[in-house]
Amino acid sequence: MSSRRDCNNRTCAIAIPSNRHGMVFIKSRIAVNQGVKSGQFLSFSLRYCCGIAAETGDVHASYYDLTSSNTTSRHPNMIIDAHQHFWQLDLPFEYDWLKSDQLKPICKSYLPEDLKVHLDRCGIDKSIFVQTQHNVAENRWVLKLAEQNDFIAGVVGWVDLASPACEDQLAEFKDHPKFVGIRHVVQDEPNDDFIIQPNVLNGLKVLQKHNVPYDLLFYTKHLKHAVQLGKQLPELPMVIDHLSKPKIKDQITAGWEDDLRAAAKYPNIYCKLSGMVTEADWVKWKPADLKPYIETALEAFGPERCMYGSDWPVCELAATYEQVYEALIEIIGPISAGEKAKIFGATAQKFYKLQ
Repeated sequence: MSSRRDCNNRTCAIAIPSNRHGMVFIKSRIAVNQGVKSGQFLSFSLRYCCGIAAETGDVHASYYDLTSSNTTSRHPNMIIDAHQHFWQLDLPFEYDWLKSDQLKPICKSYLPEDLKVHLDRCGIDKSIFVQTQHNVAENRWVLKLAEQNDFIAGVVGWVDLASPACEDQLAEFKDHPKFVGIRHVVQDEPNDDFIIQPNVLNGLKVLQKHNVPYDLLFYTKHLKHAVQLGKQLPELPMVIDHLSKPKIKDQITAGWEDDLRAAAKYPNIYCKLSGMVTEADWVKWKPADLKPYIETALEAFGPERCMYGSDWPVCELAATYEQVYEALIEIIGPISAGEKAKIFGATAQKFYKLQ
């Protein structure tokens, strides 16, 4: 027997428990009363969708709706991609990093209209742009894009944290309603201790003074520094991008797990569930490869400090946007609707203070 209520168009899912594998995700646009087998996870974009419940014999279909869970957010129905990029190769920015053979597939311009197609397919409402340049001109460029594209909810830009001019640079942007944070590409710095240098810590204290969040782009070798940052900057909201890029391809968790759990002890430090497919085997990865890392992050930080990010278009080196989104839904499995709402929107809204 199955039951349904009238649907319009909201992102929904029917999750069918599987005895062996928990949840298996199958992307499908289906009628809600279509028969399904145990172990399937059926997702389809139907905004303002009904609640669905179905029970047939020993097969139990449990409904959740990522867009309708109760949260304390000002916009409780919002699904957010908390980590994506744009670049335009004919602009006067530094794009040499895209010209390697490895990155050749994404060495082309990616602009808002290219992302919007994927957001619509997945039923995602908003996104957060994250910097790619050590150049304040990129802040200006993307803030204009955000003014022209309502779905861009926020811009994580850049200022020179090591410079005495840091606060003056920040002053230009901090009051813009869509300027929501700062990031520096720490992973590329030749000094592994860059982030804890006195002049950089002074820059981070400027962010703390003005309550501007900071994205931590680390490799695993840098993650140990999160503890010092948590101690010295207790009022600065910080988020670890891409789980600090653990060695997923080799299925190594040693060292990384201890450092991630240590960082999670500081309540002002958050974690993005993003950037994982490009740390896995680009050709052969499967959601199960990512699962130990996501489970560790969720155990350490909880859904209230974890947020979904696609890392588009970098993710296209290993997967489509849709595959990245669906993999996370599969991996997190049968947690509560409220916890899902935090991971897929409410945490990002809180952290970045989205208006």
